[in-house]
Amino acid sequence: MFKRYSFDVTGVVKTINFIELRFQSPVLYAAQQSRAHTRYEVPPNCPPSVQKGECHVNFIRKEQCSFSWDWGPAFPTQGIWKDVRIEAYNICHLNYFTFSPLYDNRAQEWNLEIESSFDVVSSKPVSAQVIVEIPKLQTQQTYNIELQPGKRIVELFVKINKNITVETWWPHGHGNQTGYNMTILFKLDKDLKFKKSAKVYFRTVELIEEPIEGSPGLSFYFKINGFPIFLKGSNWIPADSFQDRVNSELLQLLLQSVVDANMNTLRVWGGGIYEQDEFYELCDELGIMVWQDFMFACALYPTDRDFMDSVREEVAYQVRRLKSHPCIVTWSGNNENEAALMMNWYHIDFSHMGTYIKDYVKLYVKNIRKVVLAEDKTRPFITSSPTNGAESIAEGWLSANPYNTKFGDIHFYDYISDCWDWNVFPKARFASEYGYQSWPSFSTLEKVSTKEDWSYKSRFSLHRQHHENGNDQMLLQAGLHFKLPQSTDPLRAFKDTIYLTQVMQAQCVKTETEFYRRSRSEIVNGEGHTMGALYWQLNDIWQAPSWASLEYGGKWKMLHYFARHFFAPLLPVGFENQSVFFIYGVSDLRSDCNVTLTVRVHTWHSLEPLCSRATKHFVMKAGEAVLLYQERVPELLRRCGNCTRQSCVVSFYLSTDSKLLSSANYHFLSSLKEAVGLQKAHITAIISQQEDTFVFDLETSAVAPFVWLDVGNVPGRFSDNGFLMTEKTRTIFFYPWKPTSKSELEQSFRVTSLTDIY
Repeated sequence: MFKRYSFDVTGVVKTINFIELRFQSPVLYAAQQSRAHTRYEVPPNCPPSVQKGECHVNFIRKEQCSFSWDWGPAFPTQGIWKDVRIEAYNICHLNYFTFSPLYDNRAQEWNLEIESSFDVVSSKPVSAQVIVEIPKLQTQQTYNIELQPGKRIVELFVKINKNITVETWWPHGHGNQTGYNMTILFKLDKDLKFKKSAKVYFRTVELIEEPIEGSPGLSFYFKINGFPIFLKGSNWIPADSFQDRVNSELLQLLLQSVVDANMNTLRVWGGGIYEQDEFYELCDELGIMVWQDFMFACALYPTDRDFMDSVREEVAYQVRRLKSHPCIVTWSGNNENEAALMMNWYHIDFSHMGTYIKDYVKLYVKNIRKVVLAEDKTRPFITSSPTNGAESIAEGWLSANPYNTKFGDIHFYDYISDCWDWNVFPKARFASEYGYQSWPSFSTLEKVSTKEDWSYKSRFSLHRQHHENGNDQMLLQAGLHFKLPQSTDPLRAFKDTIYLTQVMQAQCVKTETEFYRRSRSEIVNGEGHTMGALYWQLNDIWQAPSWASLEYGGKWKMLHYFARHFFAPLLPVGFENQSVFFIYGVSDLRSDCNVTLTVRVHTWHSLEPLCSRATKHFVMKAGEAVLLYQERVPELLRRCGNCTRQSCVVSFYLSTDSKLLSSANYHFLSSLKEAVGLQKAHITAIISQQEDTFVFDLETSAVAPFVWLDVGNVPGRFSDNGFLMTEKTRTIFFYPWKPTSKSELEQSFRVTSLTDIY
């Protein structure tokens, strides 16, 4: 599934030809390969029973999650999933063409390495002239080459005109995604011509692992064009179990939703597929950095000769196909396999551990890494995620503790501890996976269910949940801070539970992400300098409970609306430590800015603020997280008069000359199930249309937490959602993805806030 196959059919073609393809079940093939590997077991044999999956997926080079995962079904496909064609030629054929921009630091100039592969079937050498043109950079170079019979590689080195300023490619939020049109014309003997066109982007990427003052260990962050950048985003899984459903429209929708939520990075996870060309082209255009895993995940793998030969071909093919994309900033050998081995997930007898360690190094270091470094000089390679990076290498490519917060990246999951307590989270260098589950909206589930399924404990709800105790864990976490739904109507209780799981997920991931973002500039007890937060996961493969913030088909969950705020370029973050309330200012901006912080306190029973305090103007430093405000909570409550933890809520925002620079953030002083004075809010909406956008003018009778606007199956997104409404009126915009009308929206519209489920 991961490499291109080419067969010489010269000796078998006739006047009339038939192609007959015979397929074997991938499940049976994987089982056969596993049985044939008799020397020792290669675990895991089968997925956990809750996943309802198939076995031995590590023995077949195929989408690993197609045999099931803890968020997806077992739908192992078979057949040809890419284009098939017959190619005929009698002189030569261009097999592939790839290129890499390189920056020469010494000469301070850009160059371009171009590699072309030819199959020369002529019995005599073929002479050719190659013309490379990049008009906007006033660059044109001509080369004379001679192709000897056989398979030939042609490497060209193009110097970019030094007199023209090259505009570099930048991630979303940091600059433009400037690209240049390039054409390459191969003029061969006998008037044979090959012409190739491509978009060329210029950027550098470095992975910085160096000592940090005041901390043991090493940093772990990325520089783009010499500039340190905090990677904000999520993890990408296959958008459908059946890839022929993943069309341009769906890719555009999902990836536009990434940048609309202020993300700049996606990790293409190693249990899926190497995505189609259009995915990477869109990431180039939108400024989405890609952390690209190779397709090995949560398993040990065989290392026999046939398997290794296949992997080498796969890696070489994929690197050549993808390396010209500036969006890809790092290659990663696998997902969680260093951790699986060193934390002994599969209960391997210690006396056999050496065999598996040897296999790990053979596969990821001596083969995959070797091929990557030979094919691509422009970006870093790490062996696994999570990994301790340079420390893992120093320990023989496998660290005794791959989750060490002082090196590399970490994956972190904890569904039992209180997610409102930031002390739960690791103050790591880089968090590349973390998250909490929720259920998708009722309108998404309704398409694949019937009335008897609409209960949290129905067979349907249990069948679609592939994570052990997942449904119970969501209610456990929600119950820490919220009253659970109490309706006696089963459908109402189901819808209310769906809503509450989304509230819980959004609030948990918000708290954790804000912790990582405010940790970027500080070292506390040797930990910190966090420079990446990629939550698990962006998208869904089917309609089911999962960690995703985008439902199957692209509808935004509450978490995705929250991400738009907690990934904002300028963000105030509030938290408590030992009864002191702190506010940090976090900036991803490229320049300093003058700001004022305003802190307000509301009682739950009034839309008028109880008290408000604004700081003097101060300078927010570019690319830093700094303390802006601190006050003891008892003092804050006394200062605001008749206030207790249970009766009041704090909100805060950044502004300059009365112009809002950040959206308002908030801090709960107690669990909302203990809130005093919280009233049932009556929220109305007047809908109007402004060209292609619809305006929702909201009015509330009371302070309303987690206001959720829903238009059912009408595709589109709101400008904000799931918000805390502390003012009587608010205007929200709806951006439809397909044509709709005011009347359709009025019929579909439902609004829910927290007290509606009590």
